[in-house]
Amino acid sequence: MSATATAQAFINDASARDYTQQLEESAASLAAVRALVAEKLAPKAVDVDLKAEYPEEFLRALGAIGGFGGAMAPEFGGNGLGLKHVVQVMEEAAKVCLSTGFLVWCQTACARYIQMSDNTALKASMLPRIASGEVLVGTGLSNTVKSCDTIEDFRLSAKKVDGGYVINGVLPWVSNLGPSHYFATGCPVEGAAKGDDGLVFVLVDCNQPGFKLVDCAHFVALDGTRTLACHFKEAFVPDAMVLSHPGQSKAYVRRIKPGMILAQMGMGLGLIEACTDMMKQSNRTHAHVNQYLDDQVEDIESVLQEARAATYALAEAITANPQADVVLDILKLRLAGGELSLKAANAALLHMGAKGYLQKSPAQRRLREAYFIAIVTPATKHLRREIARIEGGGTGCAMA
Repeated sequence: MSATATAQAFINDASARDYTQQLEESAASLAAVRALVAEKLAPKAVDVDLKAEYPEEFLRALGAIGGFGGAMAPEFGGNGLGLKHVVQVMEEAAKVCLSTGFLVWCQTACARYIQMSDNTALKASMLPRIASGEVLVGTGLSNTVKSCDTIEDFRLSAKKVDGGYVINGVLPWVSNLGPSHYFATGCPVEGAAKGDDGLVFVLVDCNQPGFKLVDCAHFVALDGTRTLACHFKEAFVPDAMVLSHPGQSKAYVRRIKPGMILAQMGMGLGLIEACTDMMKQSNRTHAHVNQYLDDQVEDIESVLQEARAATYALAEAITANPQADVVLDILKLRLAGGELSLKAANAALLHMGAKGYLQKSPAQRRLREAYFIAIVTPATKHLRREIARIEGGGTGCAMA
């Protein structure tokens, strides 16, 4: 064997060892997550739903065992398992409680926004604390994303001052918040260029002067997610808390947005699997009549397997290259995830029948939760609009 061939064989063997080690680490991590879900989350799922109980204890415990680690690099407290691990952890939570699955998304999405920024000092100070669950964080980018895609107007505005920015305005709904929490948001800066390159993205301390949290309207599902209104009145955010300044923001949005949207598939995949489990449970005694329903468990499971494989493949592609040319694939997959969630939840309730209509039944809860997947930003109509825009050759502030 030539020296070149020997070297290549060593590289291949090393890559295989690294990949095998990563699979083993991921399997061990997910086993620990499943055990924690069974012990700490499953007994609380009804209270989270009906009593709007915020699952803070579970979230902090999940961080302590590395459940958020895929969202950040190892040098900042992460585990090196990437976006696929983020999705898989979200799935495990969402199988039991979509509210908690969504909160895992909030935590890891905000962590990725920080990770993808050029603010090295902020990464070093915040990411290890977010990874461990010591600090809980939210993502206030719904208005930013919809405004960039010309669906609604910006609700916040910023003015550049010495040492940072002064922000004013109100965000009506931001989740996973509390007095000791932080969240990320973005808004236009007075005097900066119009469009997606004139924005500032910041990390907001919920306990800072000029900012307050206000209770908002209650929802039919996911009311245990600590979703609050965010009021800014001459709130000063220092440069040390800035994720991206005007002139940098277009490239920053391009880095964060694909992963933000794709990761939401973890909620859908977990919910859909829970629905197929309920359908199987019902079929043990009522298969003879359930066979006449339009959507059968094997049909939904087949599509679920395809969606899961596509999600994992895209997650690995984004982990390798956050700006991989997979935007349209992500939008179409996320749209399918929302639509399949509705179909699966509807089928589960019809399979369960009157038992599924009881107040504490997971079947009726899953249907309410599925509608959240279809309306959370980006909603079904938003996704269809963006897909049409991109396929029509349009341009704008969106990811493409």
